Amino acid sequence: MIAVLGECVADGFTASEGAAGRGELGLRVLPGGGPANTAVALARLGTPARFLGRISGDVFGTLFRERLASSGVDLSAAVEAAEPSTLSVAALDRDGRAAYTFYAGGTADWQWSPDELAPARLGPAACLHTGSLALVREPGRAAVEEFAREAAARATVSIDPNVRPTLAAREDYRVERWCGWADVLKLSDDDLRFLLPGASVEQACDTWHAAGARLVVVTRGAAGALVSLDGERAEVPAPEVDVVDTVGAGDSFTAGLLHDLGARGLLGGRLDGLDLDTAVAAASFAARVSALTCSVAGANPPWAHALTGP
Repeated sequence: MIAVLGECVADGFTASEGAAGRGELGLRVLPGGGPANTAVALARLGTPARFLGRISGDVFGTLFRERLASSGVDLSAAVEAAEPSTLSVAALDRDGRAAYTFYAGGTADWQWSPDELAPARLGPAACLHTGSLALVREPGRAAVEEFAREAAARATVSIDPNVRPTLAAREDYRVERWCGWADVLKLSDDDLRFLLPGASVEQACDTWHAAGARLVVVTRGAAGALVSLDGERAEVPAPEVDVVDTVGAGDSFTAGLLHDLGARGLLGGRLDGLDLDTAVAAASFAARVSALTCSVAGANPPWAHALTGP
């Protein structure tokens, strides 16, 4: 089992055709949020996934619960929150990349208390994945960080910073500190440029390895991904795909990577036994999962049967 700790977000996509002349803006709202997307993708791939999130009782919270449960995600450790859900409004460019505006003040996702994150909430999970805004947003980020740090004593820990510059500053992303107890660091090239401006990808990987992370994977969109294991590196190509949009692609990549590592029996410790060839194979599988997510609208990761065959 893999536990995923973080937020659910209502993703609103503009649908203003025919409304502009009337001074209107239509929104098509889909359930999202990086950690929730990863939990959904894991469950659809066949990995038991437990979602640790604070889910509102509002109309969006109902949407989140339905999507997670229908995908097979275990919600027994989720918190029923009194606060409203987080909303983002996404504008897509010609390449299907989304720019987000967040409405996140006082919302459910960031209000974690230490009591809500007792160590028992991890359950039997062999791996904890977290990151995104959960590790940077007040007032709950300290509780989330402490939970993840304690989880490292008995589980593999995976982090995806999933940078959101409009909601957090560079200094809020304490990646080197997190690497002190994280085994896997997955991030995009955009994240890297924000976190370490001017650094090459190799320099960045070496910085995070020195801080403690064994496996660093940097996704590069259509250019594939770079896999770095204790300083040994290899490139992974991206499958060709007709891109509808890239929403949720990185979250699906993370799920594919962790699913493959788990299927090989490598989760539950400090990635003992992992070699570069195996890490590349896991990242190659993750790239296929991500590509299929890009081929449909919104964060709609594939089910396992879509990945059968070569």
